[in-house]
Amino acid sequence: MILSDKILVVDDEKEIADLVEVYLSNEGYTVMKFYTAGEALAWVEKEAPSLAILDVMLPDMDGFALCQRIREKHLFPIIMLTARVEDMDKITGLTLGADDYVTKPFNPLELVARVKTQLRRCFRYDNGAARTEMAEYDFSGLYICLDSHRCTLNGEELALTPLEFSILWYLCEHRGRVVSSEELFEAVWGEKSLDNNNTVMAHIARLREKMKEPPRKPRYVKTVWGVGYTIE
Repeated sequence: MILSDKILVVDDEKEIADLVEVYLSNEGYTVMKFYTAGEALAWVEKEAPSLAILDVMLPDMDGFALCQRIREKHLFPIIMLTARVEDMDKITGLTLGADDYVTKPFNPLELVARVKTQLRRCFRYDNGAARTEMAEYDFSGLYICLDSHRCTLNGEELALTPLEFSILWYLCEHRGRVVSSEELFEAVWGEKSLDNNNTVMAHIARLREKMKEPPRKPRYVKTVWGVGYTIE
């Protein structure tokens, strides 16, 4: 963990924001708390955090819209806090750029664990600490490099979040093989897969969007229905 990591917490329920601050501060993180989306956006314009935790229900702008605004300029991980349990709400957050979500009421220790997971992923790729047999892949106009955390498609830079990069890198590592949703989730998220197909599907959809892939006939990341995903 890097002690200088700053965590943005946006929640209009002061008690919850304070609780999250206590647990994260105990782990050595610097916490910036805001109770409205507007205040948070103004701060992010001046100093981007290492990670953001956004409540869905805010007084001036819902967390989904806030997530979308942040993603226009920034790639740091975003975790959504939501009291809603419907799959559609979770998928909405993920497709708008969130990396993970935690449903209220939540165990603060679980939230801390998810923060650490997201930050480890950033640190691993930003510092080139992860190593496999290949450090880069270059085929059919797609270039992805682990050392520089850089990805281009037909010469155009793709602004991928660490999570999106991880998904694409794993598929490239296993090019030509169909990777199941369960395998992809466990490899990228580092957790046991418990019916997380919708989570994987939402991130694949966002990755394809950034690659400007036609949903019905993608050229690169393809769906093998009932089996998983493959890259060609």
